[in-house]
Amino acid sequence: MSIGLRAGLLVAAACAMAVASGCVSTGRPTKKEDAAAYNVQLGFAYMERGNLSVAKEKLDRALEQQPNSAAVHSALGLLHERLNEPAKADEFYRTAARLAPENPDFINNYAVYLCKQGRTEEGVRRFLEAASNRMYRTPEVAYTNAGVCQRAAKRDDEALANFRRALDIRPNFAEAAYQIGQLDFEKGRFPEARTQIDGYLSSFDATPDLLLLGVRVAHAQGDRLAQERYARRLRVDFPDSQQVRALSDLNRNNPG
Repeated sequence: MSIGLRAGLLVAAACAMAVASGCVSTGRPTKKEDAAAYNVQLGFAYMERGNLSVAKEKLDRALEQQPNSAAVHSALGLLHERLNEPAKADEFYRTAARLAPENPDFINNYAVYLCKQGRTEEGVRRFLEAASNRMYRTPEVAYTNAGVCQRAAKRDDEALANFRRALDIRPNFAEAAYQIGQLDFEKGRFPEARTQIDGYLSSFDATPDLLLLGVRVAHAQGDRLAQERYARRLRVDFPDSQQVRALSDLNRNNPG
């Protein structure tokens, strides 16, 4: 999974969450607002199925019903991104952020898009803007996404600082812990990666990403006992995960 895609996964649900939480309206919703919210939800559903033409019909209808809705514009940004129409996507994302400056979720969505486009400076600036907004309930997500964006641009020291800021805010935020461990692993700093992984696992719930990373780090260290310990926990706790399938691939590529 690419660095850019991981960032997208951390934030892509924000549009749908905003609609589901009633973000289309600030007061008692009107019939048009209800209809727009419903069409946005349908638009997301059709996008998930890959039916972009019908998704566009639903979201265009939502825009007619609620032309000043940040949620509608952000959803259209995602649609046009998937349609490979960057100019339109940029316009819709930017408009969403402008229409709801008090809602950092829409800033986050735009920042994810900017980073995917390689516009690192703009994307990181937007993420940090969201993180500093007191209305934002999950600043650790924005800091982590900023770090992921910086990693994609080979700005690893800056990325590490933002991952640590995320953990300072929320020590049990697994994605930030994973990103630090992965960065250490890729740099060949295996003891540091093990310390990060084991420190997290000793205090918080395991995740399949962290356990698979533990397997890889232990393998690189030649520590078979630790490798099997991580692998066994991964198989027991997350038997149907894609990380277990990746574990099988790792064993085939590194027999004995």
